[in-house]
Amino acid sequence: MLLALGVAAAWDRALLRGARALRAIEADGPQAAVLVFADGSRAAATLGGRRRVNRYWVSLPLRAPGRRTLFVTADMLAPPRFRALRLWALWGRVPGVASGQLRP
Repeated sequence: MLLALGVAAAWDRALLRGARALRAIEADGPQAAVLVFADGSRAAATLGGRRRVNRYWVSLPLRAPGRRTLFVTADMLAPPRFRALRLWALWGRVPGVASGQLRP
């Protein structure tokens, strides 16, 4: 069992270092996001289904090729950024932007 756990951990870390590993999520409205990958490419994604949010993690179901659910835990981001992600996942807005404010 210990060997299997080691293989699973190594596989997980290898996937995070790949060229298509996700590096950033850019909010592009309440139902849309832009995914930025390690190789610099970008892909637009639409959120689908129910988002699940609590103080420890955020689960975002995505309608993008090859992606089913994006799962972000609290220790993956700095606390202010994780809070902004939680607010965007819940309400479709980020702090400091008025609801009627126009985009630049």
